[in-house]
Amino acid sequence: MSTRLIQSLFVGACLLSSNLVFAKVTEYHLNIAENTVNITGKPVKRITVNGQFPAPLLEFEEGDDAVIYVHNNLKNQDSSVHWHGLLLPGIMDGVPGFNGFNGIKPQQDFVYRFKVRQSGTYWYHAHSKGQEQDGLYGALVIYPKDKKPIVATEKTDRDYVVMLSDFHESSSDQIMKNLKKDAEYYQNKRETIGDVFTQIKNQGLKSTWQDRRMWNHMRMLKTDLSDVSGYTFLVNGKTPEQNWLGNFKAGEKIRLRFINASAMSFFDVRIPNLKMTVVSADGQAVQPVPVDEFRIGTAETYDVIVEPKQENYQIQAESIDRTGFALATLHQENTPIAKFPEPQARPRALLTMQDMGMDHASHQDMQMNPSTAPMSNQPSMATADHDHMMMTEQHHQSMSMPDHMDKQEDPETKTKLQSNKENTAKTVQGWANAATPTGDKALTYQDLKSLKPQQDTREPSSELVINLGGTMERYIWTINGKKFTEAEPLKVKYGERIRLKFVNNSMMAHPMHLHGMFMQLENGQPSEYMPNKHTIVVPPGKTVTALLTADELGEWAIHCHLLYHMSAGMMNKLIVANVANGNLSTAPISQQATPDSTEKGAEHAHH
Repeated sequence: MSTRLIQSLFVGACLLSSNLVFAKVTEYHLNIAENTVNITGKPVKRITVNGQFPAPLLEFEEGDDAVIYVHNNLKNQDSSVHWHGLLLPGIMDGVPGFNGFNGIKPQQDFVYRFKVRQSGTYWYHAHSKGQEQDGLYGALVIYPKDKKPIVATEKTDRDYVVMLSDFHESSSDQIMKNLKKDAEYYQNKRETIGDVFTQIKNQGLKSTWQDRRMWNHMRMLKTDLSDVSGYTFLVNGKTPEQNWLGNFKAGEKIRLRFINASAMSFFDVRIPNLKMTVVSADGQAVQPVPVDEFRIGTAETYDVIVEPKQENYQIQAESIDRTGFALATLHQENTPIAKFPEPQARPRALLTMQDMGMDHASHQDMQMNPSTAPMSNQPSMATADHDHMMMTEQHHQSMSMPDHMDKQEDPETKTKLQSNKENTAKTVQGWANAATPTGDKALTYQDLKSLKPQQDTREPSSELVINLGGTMERYIWTINGKKFTEAEPLKVKYGERIRLKFVNNSMMAHPMHLHGMFMQLENGQPSEYMPNKHTIVVPPGKTVTALLTADELGEWAIHCHLLYHMSAGMMNKLIVANVANGNLSTAPISQQATPDSTEKGAEHAHH
């Protein structure tokens, strides 16, 4: 063997070993415990991580070997950590009951090890009971290799996480008990007589009478935008009074990484007088979109770039039920910090028949012939045909709801309604209506366009229909008519290209999250530029579709990311498996399953 050949082999071996052996290892220790926290002036027991509420920011670089030691110091509760939006082996995904992971027992540890295969803005949270609501959630940022921006326009001088969340003085366990007791337990912003007169003025007496008769017949609330009220909204764990501050110098460009880490809240986000350019959605780069505001669903993330010209700006994230704001300030160094007044709440939206999946004809038919509404003993939607789906299940649910019109308002409710009189007198119609000022641009899903072309643009070979519904009488939420504990897993062949069709049969929006893989949202963009999403908001009464390349073997959770909807049953297991001789296997055909065996197969677009 020649000397030159030996030298070449030696150099090649060194290069290979440097990639495999000397990848940077980034370690963290997370200590989960219960401690007393005081967020709103009332000391309460909550979950802390390393003594912090919420959990600390974790930072990685693409290509790192992540090693995260999780210590469960809770006395009587199993725990877990799910790495939301990350591509990793199933055993490391952190969902008890999936891929052989059984959770972390009290006083025990678990070590998460995985290769960091992507960059972007993500987050992590518990996947055990209500621990996410109770404090086990935090931001996770992965920088590109060598921290170089993906494109030149992304080069910024500052980089801040803006993590939005909702804090409640009641524990997650108590909130769930209240919802099970009465699905309308937290509905204290109901319509007033003023709303009725406003509707008469705008629509006329006859139309108003027909509309009110319909809603009363169904025993539903037009104001049911959020199942839980009483939240204090936080930015990076700080209340509006504590006012999280992000400093900058004149002339700097800033990246703001918005994360909706709430349990149950949608937010409309804006920075008055400051244009935002959206450059990433769910951690995945998109072609820049200049906007004035955007709506962010639970579990979604958006990165925006801003270029401040003034000394102070207020970041405003208003809950869609208009019960409050998460607030923060961008502040130019060496200038006085502005004291902003509390922003004026926007008009709240009232749900419409279209939000319930009914057109005008359906509406009229129901008024003229109420007997067409199926009663509670009708078959579930799992057995109904699709043509009747958008109307039937919602009526099925609604007929058994308690009659809110007969309830007496308690003094606290009357006080809240009185204090909101100016705002409740002004309403807008439809879930999607954020009352965006005329001339301002609000982000829509149709605006999102992948920065890089998708590698897999095949047409889907099959379609998986996912019907979203529930029974409000018992506060049960379902996928395809069944709650998680009763449902058969969904099965997909490894490598298959499928269409996921989310059909929302309910009057509430559902942010649907898929673990382990990215979906390509069908939003009107060409197939090669459909945006990657790990969480897709399905508006009330609407259908949203996405394409999926099933290139990650394993058992993956698919669920609504509204915590109490998932806990009440809106969850299923999506199994991606090889098919050989009629048998399903989540192990690669060529080898036995190992903890990192599902890392292969990531050649497609979500890289």
